[in-house]
Amino acid sequence: MRPKHCFLGFLISFFLTGIAGTQPAHESLKPQRVQFQSRNFHNILQWQPGRALTGNSSVYFVQYKIYGQRQWKNKEDCWGTQELFCDLTSETSDIQEPYYGRVRAASAGSYSDWSMTPRFTPWWETKIDPPVMNITQVNGSLLVILHAPNLPYRYQKEKNISIEDYYELVYRVFIITNSLEKEQKVYEGAHRAVEIEALTPHSSYCVVAEIYQPMLDRRSQRSEERCVEIP
Repeated sequence: MRPKHCFLGFLISFFLTGIAGTQPAHESLKPQRVQFQSRNFHNILQWQPGRALTGNSSVYFVQYKIYGQRQWKNKEDCWGTQELFCDLTSETSDIQEPYYGRVRAASAGSYSDWSMTPRFTPWWETKIDPPVMNITQVNGSLLVILHAPNLPYRYQKEKNISIEDYYELVYRVFIITNSLEKEQKVYEGAHRAVEIEALTPHSSYCVVAEIYQPMLDRRSQRSEERCVEIP
């Protein structure tokens, strides 16, 4: 009886070792840091390879759904992709809905479990770029025209869609006197055409602008400086 017990113990040990040996391999394929990155409602799902993956030896599969739905939907363009990102802008265009995305990896015939994002609501989480500025000199003054960032979807019901249709935006304009290296806020409000007056002749000025969202208490980064010489 002793040899039989030894052989049975060997089989059990071999079986358990096999399970223990394969499970970490699958877990190590699992994509890491799966999350949405969103700028101006361009919603990109991004992730990092699992611990066991290097190079282009793996492929990834992406699914998405609205919070509360049972059924996940495949993203066909990212089904078997070798990239570490997937553009889900069109699939998440209802910006006040909460979404989830998830990714799994496959390599050498093995599949990982799914890695899921935190809940993602574009309206709340997208980051707004600074305004684009056009500056014109007018009789010793500067006329600053501000343009809000472009959106990925331009038209809805024959209407040109602006980011101002989704948020109350406040524009802030600052002027920097180069000779004094002093910054001054010259405008804060909703208008996109700002005239800066009472400038000193034969001086150099730089202008920067940002967007503030009062409802979210959030501001964009500042635009690049635009510098001009006043004749």
